[in-house]
Amino acid sequence: MTTATTESTGSSEGIPATTSSKATKVLGWLTLGGFAVLVALAFAWVPEDTRITEQGDVVGQFDAVRLMFVHVPSAILAYTGFGLTFLASLAYLRWRTDWWDMMAHASAEIGVLFGVLTLVTGSIWGRPTWQTWWEWGDVRLVTTLVMVLVFIGYLAVRRIPADVAVKARRSAVIALVGAVNIVIVNRSVDWWENRTLHQQSTLIARKIRDETLFTLSFSFAVGMVLFAWLLLHRFRTAYLQSQIEELEVNEALAERRAEAGIDESPGGRP
Repeated sequence: MTTATTESTGSSEGIPATTSSKATKVLGWLTLGGFAVLVALAFAWVPEDTRITEQGDVVGQFDAVRLMFVHVPSAILAYTGFGLTFLASLAYLRWRTDWWDMMAHASAEIGVLFGVLTLVTGSIWGRPTWQTWWEWGDVRLVTTLVMVLVFIGYLAVRRIPADVAVKARRSAVIALVGAVNIVIVNRSVDWWENRTLHQQSTLIARKIRDETLFTLSFSFAVGMVLFAWLLLHRFRTAYLQSQIEELEVNEALAERRAEAGIDESPGGRP
């Protein structure tokens, strides 16, 4: 569990000592329980993917299809993270408040996490299904990679030393541009169906077993709970960091005034 602590000084009173709360504890336990149930459903209830050809051969994805319950939710959660970054960045440019900037930053980090997980699980799934780890000619793969790299660049820009407001404004603009990739990635199998190994959505076409559909839907629910847990912790970590930085600045100013002999008490004189 992600936590952050502050030094026990008088000036740090009022700053929370942890990112944990009753809400995050509930979400954490729900996530653990949900994952346990998901594993049981995926391996004990959902059958392997097989079908018999006209020649009598058994073909299909077999047990590799179970990666669906990690890969597909990861892709959806990556879209969610980057989409939330887009909305929070818009809100920041409108109202210029630190709250929206921290929300954009937190959701971008989580989006990158799930974006990388999408690429990794997709590569593992593709090896037994397509006999290749990676295909540069696949438009879905390449656009997903570009989307993740853009938001990694977003996070890199946030680490460049600069004024807080300038850094937030630059990052927001990158997020707005990068969010265009969400639509491109999602629609790529329809727009360039002849340039991808990916099939069109089996959910929309309803070409999916009932057991698989239920388990996939359950994996979405577990993923969203995990996303909420991560987002709360990451946002609170960012808030604590901003409060600690502000405290350090105030303490440094107080030390400089003390060195200069400036009396800050009411009615005091330098």
